[in-house]
Parts: sequence; structure tokens; C-alpha cells
Amino acid sequence: MGIEAIKSALARPRILWMVLGAMLLVSVLPLGLYHRQVLQLSQEKLTDTESLQQTEVTRSVAEEIQLFDTNLYQQLISERQILALTDLIGTVNDPVKAPQLTRLLENFVSSDPNILYMTAVGTDAKGADAGVLSPADDPFVSNALQRAFTSCVQTDVVVFRSDPLAIGADNRPAVVMAIPLRVGDQFGGMLAAVVSLDPILQRLKETSVRGRVVYVVDRAGHIVAHPDTRQFVPGTDARANSEVVAQVTALPGELSATETVQQFFRQENGRSVPMIGTYSTIPDLNWAVVAERSLEVAREDAGVNELNAQALKFVIVVAFGALILGYIFAVGISTPIRALAASTQAISRGEFHERAPVRGAAEISELAETFNSMAGDMEQYVERLKLAAQENRELFLNSIRMVAAAIDEKDPYTRGHSGRVAKYSLILANELGLSEAEIDTLRISALLHDVGKIGVDDRILKKPGKLTDEEFDQMKEHPAKGASIMRPVSQLKDMIPGIELHHERIDGQGYPHGLKGDEIPMMARIIAVGDAVDAITTDRPYHSGHDLEYALGQIRNLADKRYAVEVVDALESAMRSGKFKLAAKVVEIPGAPVEVPIA
Repeated sequence: MGIEAIKSALARPRILWMVLGAMLLVSVLPLGLYHRQVLQLSQEKLTDTESLQQTEVTRSVAEEIQLFDTNLYQQLISERQILALTDLIGTVNDPVKAPQLTRLLENFVSSDPNILYMTAVGTDAKGADAGVLSPADDPFVSNALQRAFTSCVQTDVVVFRSDPLAIGADNRPAVVMAIPLRVGDQFGGMLAAVVSLDPILQRLKETSVRGRVVYVVDRAGHIVAHPDTRQFVPGTDARANSEVVAQVTALPGELSATETVQQFFRQENGRSVPMIGTYSTIPDLNWAVVAERSLEVAREDAGVNELNAQALKFVIVVAFGALILGYIFAVGISTPIRALAASTQAISRGEFHERAPVRGAAEISELAETFNSMAGDMEQYVERLKLAAQENRELFLNSIRMVAAAIDEKDPYTRGHSGRVAKYSLILANELGLSEAEIDTLRISALLHDVGKIGVDDRILKKPGKLTDEEFDQMKEHPAKGASIMRPVSQLKDMIPGIELHHERIDGQGYPHGLKGDEIPMMARIIAVGDAVDAITTDRPYHSGHDLEYALGQIRNLADKRYAVEVVDALESAMRSGKFKLAAKVVEIPGAPVEVPIA
């Protein structure tokens, strides 16, 4: 069907389609709008209900955590009083009284299964301890106890609580709580306990049901306790994974608040999942309880999806019924019109004796009679109409475009290398502050920087050993060959400098033209460093891949000789900030020699 025919069909739709469209519009559109309104109200109700439930859960768990902490603090206070009553509070580091002190600590530990370890030390950080946990076997616990002692010594702290800790192979959440021991107004030592947060973890698991996840974070956004201890280890930064946690970190530390984030999105398996979340803060602990749930799961759990499916089925049934009725009405209207159209076509073929049947609705019958009376008068115009029709059919549309680009099928390594060099080059370009247009040009140039190797013999490309001088001279021709391949394509003219000049050196010892310093375009300088990084960090026939630090050292040694200093600085800056990471894991072989390839 030609373009004119399509335009004509759109401009003059058939009565059948018009009637069917009207029936659908009248019957289905109100249902669709009503269904949309119902779904919107259901969604709002669902969101409000989930918000209320999350608020109740987070507040309840926060209160339980506060009570847990208060009870533990009171136990430490009671133990300190016992030490005072037994005249041990000022002599906890006395070896003679160590057995008595140890028994007291053991009794305290045995009275509470959540106390994994307890110690009482004097001003010299020495004393007695008891418990199933050995700080010497866990450096994180040991460091936390040292910080607790320092805090008790240097400040007038009433109670010290550590950052969240992960205990054992199963990453059980725990914290260190400590209070100072005082003899009169003087610091006399510290009473500290390593406390398991298993009761809190169990409570989180009980409330994390039907797709809802409840967990605890500190005000820095680190996980304190999470039902999934394998994936969310205590101390893990959760800010990037949750907008709710990000809001918690922005709150003042002393603020007690409960707030719901109505809708935010989380990336899961490559798609954005709508979420709803609520937090309740615990100011005394600088913690917050967070509850999150996918709105998709909430809708499914509440039966909204099923309601939507049922409504959709109803709309389909109504639409089908409307189509049937519309078809019946349309046939009754269009049949006499089609007969009239057939008569018109017969007359246009020269059959002037043909007449249209007079039937159907009054308006259509009148139209047929008028047409029949006019049929005799139309003969004189037939030839003119035929000529006009013939002229109208003389219209043609002829446009052909040919685009050919088939590169990079020579070596699987080349494909991987080009992609990695492009990735590294873009990171460096962003670090250097290049514009978006320059970055777009650089991306294509970096991907095509080795296209000239198409013209290099496979025997040379894939040779496992060192190239001969003659072979290396052939290899050095690939930048110029690449530029020659791309030059006929006018759209790629801006990318040619990166393809042709990425093996030029700052000291002028490069190829193919021996340019130096600022004569080398920034695009080529960036690609040169990206090419070197990939050459050093990936396995090559002449060396095994090294790590990124090693690559930086090798490239830094050649700064202002082979590579531009500003690009090398950008590489180091991106590495230190965590922006520059290898595209593929490499295994470094200690002591293995490596060269920075220039081919």
C-alpha cells in the first residue's frame, strides 16, 4: 500500500470502523476510566495501610531495642555496685583479687545469655575477664574494647556503645557497651561487655514477613542488625541501597522521629522497583529502625493485582460485546453504501447502464436516487476523470540509502580490549572535565583505536613471542591504516586523531608522525593511557596481568616521556577516589616482569 493510499484510508475511514470505534468509546472508555480511578484509590489506600503498619512495626521494635539497651545498662550499673560493695572497684587489676573478680564476672555472664564476654580493667587496662568470646581472636572486638577504654579515660562518658560488630562465621550482630569505674572522683577503670544482639535479630526476623524487611542502622547509615546476615553484614554501608537510610543519616542525632518515604525506587535485576519505607529513630543509641517493602509485593499480597486482572477481564468482555453490536449496526448502514459504491465503480469502468439499488435508510435511498439521475450526465466527464486518475497515479517515491560498517571481527581479544580501553578513556575524560561532546567523540575513537589492525597479518597479531624489527615495523603501521579506513566516512572525521595518534609519545619518540607535547591531541593522550592500563592489567603472550596499583606505577614512571602528566594525574585521582576500576579481574604473579607495550 502506497503512502497516498494510507493517507486516504486515514482521512476517509470506513463506516464499519467508525461505528465500532464509537461503540468501544461509549462502552469501554467509561469502564476504563472508572477502573483507573478504582486502582488509584486502591493504590492510595494500600500505601496508607502499609505506611501505618510500617510505623507501628518500627516504633514497636524501636521501643523493644530501647528497653533491651536500658536493661543491659542497668545490669552493668548493678555489677559496678557489686564491685563497689566487695571493695573490688579500685583494685580490679590486683592479681591477688583476680580469682574473686573472675567469679563475679562469670556469674554475671552466666546470668544473661546475650553477654558473650565481660571484662573489668583498671587504669592500666589490665584486669580480669570471662565469657565464651576471646577478643584476642577477633581484632574488631579487640579494637572496640580499646576504643571503649580510651573513651572512658578521656571523657566524662556515662556509657560507651561501639559501632556494630559482626561476630563469628554467621556474622551475628553485637556491640560493646562499657561504663567507667570510679573511685571517688577519680577514674579507676572500666567495666565492659560484648553484647549479642540476637534478641533484636530474632525480632527483626519475626517482623520481616510477606516481603517486608525490617532492619536497624546507625546514624551513619551502617547496618546494625539485618535479617539477612549473609548479605547485610553488621557495619555494611546501606545508604546507597536505600533512600530511607539516606534520610536517616541527614537527621540531627538527638531528634526522635518516625517518618514514611511514600515511594522511592530501587534497582533490582536491571529494573526499577517501587518501594515504600519507614524509619523510627532511637536517639539514645543513635540508631534507627527501618522497614521497607516493595509496592509490587504489597499489591499482590493485598489482592490488588487479582482485582486488576478481574477488572481487565470484565473490560475485555464488554469490549467484545460492543464490537459485536457495533458490527451488526455498521453492516446495516454500510451494505447499501457499498452497493452504491459498486455502482460508482461500474460506471467508472464505462458501464453507464449500471444503477444503484434504492434501499436502506431514507438518507441513503435519497442519495441513491440522486446518483442514478446524475449517472447519465456523467458520461461526458468520464474521459476527463480517467485522465485525471491516470495523472494522479503518476506519483512515485524513490529514495535509497546504503550504509556499510563491518569491523572488529578479526580477533576476540581485540573486541574485549577496545571495549575496556573505551571504558578507561571515558573515566579519565570525566576526571579531566571534558565536555559531553568531546566525551562522545572520545568514546567512538577509543572503540575504533585499533581498527587498523585489520590490515595487520594475523601471524604478527597473534605471535606469542617478541616481534622482529620487520614485524614490529608492520605493527606500527596500524594507526595510519586505521585513519585511512575511517577517513572516507565524513561523520567519523572528528574521531580520526584518536585512532591515528594514540601511539605518539610526549617526548616525540612515538609513531606514526613523531609528534610531541601539545602537538598530540588530548583525545590521543587519553587513549594512550587507557591502552597502557589494559595492556598491563590483562594477560598477554609476554606477561600475566598485574593489578591496578602496579599499572599506575609503571605508567607514572613514563609520565612526561611517553604519557601526558595531566592524564596520568587523572588516572591516579580516579583510582584514589574509587572511580577507576578494572573491567575484568586479573591475577598478578608476584615478581613477573612486565613491559608497557607500545603496539
